[in-house]
Amino acid sequence: MLKKFSTYYIFILFQKINCRGVLPSQRYLHTVTLIDNNLYIIGGQYLTDTSIEIIGKEFICLDVSNPFNTWELSWENLTDINMVPPHIGAASAQSVANMFLYGGISTNNDEKDLIYIFDTRGNSTNSWITLNAIGETNKAFLTSIDNDGKMYLFGGKNKLNDEILNDMLIFDTITLTFTSGSLVNAPSMRTDYGAVLLPNKNIIYLGGSIINNEPLTLNEVYLYDTIQDNWSIKTTSGYIPSRRFAFSAVLSLDGQKIIIFGGKGTTNLTALYELDVTNFNWYIPKVSGQIQDPRYWHKANVIGKYMVISFGCCYDQSIESDILLLDISNDQEYVWTTNFEPHLPSPLPTQVPTQENLYTQAGLINRTHPFN
Repeated sequence: MLKKFSTYYIFILFQKINCRGVLPSQRYLHTVTLIDNNLYIIGGQYLTDTSIEIIGKEFICLDVSNPFNTWELSWENLTDINMVPPHIGAASAQSVANMFLYGGISTNNDEKDLIYIFDTRGNSTNSWITLNAIGETNKAFLTSIDNDGKMYLFGGKNKLNDEILNDMLIFDTITLTFTSGSLVNAPSMRTDYGAVLLPNKNIIYLGGSIINNEPLTLNEVYLYDTIQDNWSIKTTSGYIPSRRFAFSAVLSLDGQKIIIFGGKGTTNLTALYELDVTNFNWYIPKVSGQIQDPRYWHKANVIGKYMVISFGCCYDQSIESDILLLDISNDQEYVWTTNFEPHLPSPLPTQVPTQENLYTQAGLINRTHPFN
């Protein structure tokens, strides 16, 4: 059932942190969600489990509507309004102006709900509601794909018994209900894989790891048809990347290639590949600019003409920025750069689901208002 967060906070919203003065904590196994030209980053850890208590509670935001240099980043600190327990390995998705945070592992699993919903346009006192669906699997270390108001949550690890899974859990962000997708011809169990939504509404799944972080091959990829609810397998060719997990994957600007970066065990010579989804052939793209060392357990988003890579393990924060930019606008040559020039998309609709709507959809008409 839905529960609400009723504590009244008095705080200064969006306290600015300038990276030239104070660096945000380095992190991996966090989530990154792009909404209204803002990157919302929450959770994660770095190097030690004790870091989960601090970094896993942090909630920061980067405005990408203005030009910036990766060495002069200005972050907004939203930690004071974060109600999510410290956690790692969650999955996130965007539905209009709402951020949905699913699963993950917290320092005390009993205190963490299954779904957290953050209204990015909400008032400054309470922008969160929660959903705890009894009987649904609480998973971690998976990649969420959002499409038409649904979160597709394949595989990952059951956080209660550490079992690695290959189920397809589908969460409807409009009705706040769960269903299960087909398992016929589904990939083997895996975590820390790459996943991208293709223009034809198929989700492509690549690589990942199984027990003891054993990496999986990329000579096969798997397609899940979100319309027909079925799976197919494609054999890849060309310059097939080495086995890997904990890498990032995004769709190219022309919608015909998957670009992957980093992953556990990769080097700067083996970090960047692209897969042509018209023939499933792997290529090594031509790249200029200062070549970046690979990371793993980072996140990547396409924003304008850039692949924007956020945090990860294990780079030197004193000589590498938390944000990496790969200009992918020229198919013939990608460029590593430190300068971001925004290309603003059309604004989101002004009429978005409110907390009142979300509670009503879940059947909780009689609820206590946070100000009562």
